[in-house]
Amino acid sequence: MRAIVVAPEGAILAERPMPEPQPNEVLVRVRAASLNRADLHVAAGHQHGRSGGMGSVIGIEWAGEVAAMGAQVPPHLLSVGDAVMCSGVGGYAEYACTDWGRVHRLPSGWTDFARASTLPIALQTSHDAITASGAFRSGQAVLVHGASSAVGLMAMQVARLLGASQVLGSSGNEVRRRALFGHGATSVVDSSRGDWSQQVLMATRQQGVDLVIDLVAGDTLSQSMLATRIGGRIVNVGRMGGFTGTFDFDLHSLRRLHYVGATFRTRSLDEVRQIACAMRADLWSAVADGRLSLPLSRTFALEDAAEALAHMRSNAHFGKLVLLVS
Repeated sequence: MRAIVVAPEGAILAERPMPEPQPNEVLVRVRAASLNRADLHVAAGHQHGRSGGMGSVIGIEWAGEVAAMGAQVPPHLLSVGDAVMCSGVGGYAEYACTDWGRVHRLPSGWTDFARASTLPIALQTSHDAITASGAFRSGQAVLVHGASSAVGLMAMQVARLLGASQVLGSSGNEVRRRALFGHGATSVVDSSRGDWSQQVLMATRQQGVDLVIDLVAGDTLSQSMLATRIGGRIVNVGRMGGFTGTFDFDLHSLRRLHYVGATFRTRSLDEVRQIACAMRADLWSAVADGRLSLPLSRTFALEDAAEALAHMRSNAHFGKLVLLVS
């Protein structure tokens, strides 16, 4: 099969054997694969969870049709031929395997695999960050810091759907800030300003938000702490602003904040299955009727994956980039 693999010169098209599903896995004929920031890390030859290293297939999110299933896959959940969206590893290929808990049957009538491929990571990540790590309750105010990313756009929509009283989205780009209103934001924050937390306080009558979904981290953390109400919660989901930064322990203590880290890389299979099940229970009807969606910025052919990754690295897009596999 054709696949995009890690090589010394970057992401290249190569021939690879078709993967064989383990007893707990589903083999999917990939029709579209969505790009994610983590793919840049893998394409550069770095390890990322179970993926990474020279020769490994890139891609953690895709959509297509079930081609085969292992013996341990619950038969009431999936059947061969079902149209599905998935997360896992090895998605930039004509076929990919993943645990059955990461496979979601598409809503009835869905035929747009490109659109479907954009959703699994954002849905699972944002829902878990808000409901489990974030301990969100209806009526609370939420700030999504780094809201123009795919997970950020989805997190704002999920917060609104679950009953947030206010949803603030931050971006350092004026055009993108205006676009946030179409994806769940009730207010926007200019994060290019060094004192952007003051904008959050003004919007929340000086109280701060109850919950920050932080996709930036790095040296912006102190502003996030100032933007959070006393006793509030910050969930560290992404690190687009850097993997390290200054932590003001006194400010953290004064505001009595809960600072929670969130990642799927150290989750067990059972944990991931539970996260996926909880997401579907809360969100699937809104996925089916289109209330939860992501903008599709641009599509590329599978063989043009290196160009697509370069386009993502340039950060010139708003919305998802997708590889069309067939």
